Amino acid sequence: MRIYDIIMKKRNGFPNTREELDSLIMGFVEGIVPDYQMAAWLMAVYFNHLNAEERFHLTEIMIESGDRIDLSSIKGRKIDKHSTGGVGDKVTLVVGPIVAAAGLVFAKLSGRGLGHTGGTIDKLESIPGFVTSLDIEQFKRQAERIGIALAGQTAQVAVADKKLYALRDLTATVDEISLIASSIMSKKLAVDSDGILLDVKIGTGAFMKDLDGAKTLARAMIDLGRKNGRATKAVISDMNQPLGVSVGNSLEVVEAIDTLKGRGPQDFSSLCRIIAGQMLVAGGMKSEADALRTVDRLILSGEALRKFDEFVYAQGGPEGFSASYAVHFKEAEIVEEVRTSVSGYVQSVDAESIGLICMRLGAGRERKEDVIDPSVGIRILKRIGDRVEKDEVIAVIYANDKRNADNEAKKLVDSFVISEQKTSPPPIVYEVI
Repeated sequence: MRIYDIIMKKRNGFPNTREELDSLIMGFVEGIVPDYQMAAWLMAVYFNHLNAEERFHLTEIMIESGDRIDLSSIKGRKIDKHSTGGVGDKVTLVVGPIVAAAGLVFAKLSGRGLGHTGGTIDKLESIPGFVTSLDIEQFKRQAERIGIALAGQTAQVAVADKKLYALRDLTATVDEISLIASSIMSKKLAVDSDGILLDVKIGTGAFMKDLDGAKTLARAMIDLGRKNGRATKAVISDMNQPLGVSVGNSLEVVEAIDTLKGRGPQDFSSLCRIIAGQMLVAGGMKSEADALRTVDRLILSGEALRKFDEFVYAQGGPEGFSASYAVHFKEAEIVEEVRTSVSGYVQSVDAESIGLICMRLGAGRERKEDVIDPSVGIRILKRIGDRVEKDEVIAVIYANDKRNADNEAKKLVDSFVISEQKTSPPPIVYEVI
């Protein structure tokens, strides 16, 4: 069949068949279909979208384009998690040890950060000695032995998605819900699991800016998960301000440890509790109330924190890391307080702006080849709805370049909108689907 006809069919608003999608996608992966034809099809999808059947077929083809990670030999229920990304999102570092301590197997492939969003792999690699480049057999053995393993995404999983995403990024077709859903779920479904928890974020620091769009994306991904036999749930959570207090790799690891000790920031602790509870339900626990009680017990008893330490040590990090991280983490040379020039109430905190400031400080990447500085970042001390007085400290910058820190401090002040009108803080979770 002619690729021209496949493109024209989608351009005219008609669905593509499984055979047509297979010819198009695999032809692109094999170098038979050129970039310009693939780009034309992507733009046709951007305007005409994919129906549920097309999404299912596209996801299936992308899974089949690479390796599958078979965890069926590992006893117990396997649970996976995905976040659509945000600023200060270190949830995986907390919920992974919790669900593993509860008896589930948490085996997850994670990504690196790019732009204003952070990546779990970058946070873990801020821990001295921590190895994320596990091969498939190492990944499986560790998951079986201690119930938790996290590794960087292998180049051989969902090969078609990697090539497609690179072209989407160049052709302004990234933000189409069917393509987002298929991209995410092709990677999740390539790893064997019994359940998947999706953390779909909305707000200024998230990919999805509004609740309706987030719900549509969540339902599309849930549909793909369930059609593939996975118990799939989604939490719609807020990203209108950074999550928790800390943004930056080693700073976020410390905040995750504090949360596992039961003394993390309220918003972050609350979200971790809800997500971990939903993961336990997706993993087979009968009621949400029982799941939440289990989460509370594992934190109070210290079992979740011990599982975190076991996990860090298993992947090359220091033994007993949660008690000794201050010795191992290099501190930033410059610690600069950022103060407000007015009194009032915090109306908004621009999460995307703060993520970009962190990136420019060295905590993230503008380009894939950029090198991360694990010691730099920001602590946000005031949140939406808080009262502030003139000259009060609203944030702290951690940097290793004085001029850079001074420049970004000015931008950080502008990330806060303060007025005399009191504003209620947004909910941390909007809905569980």
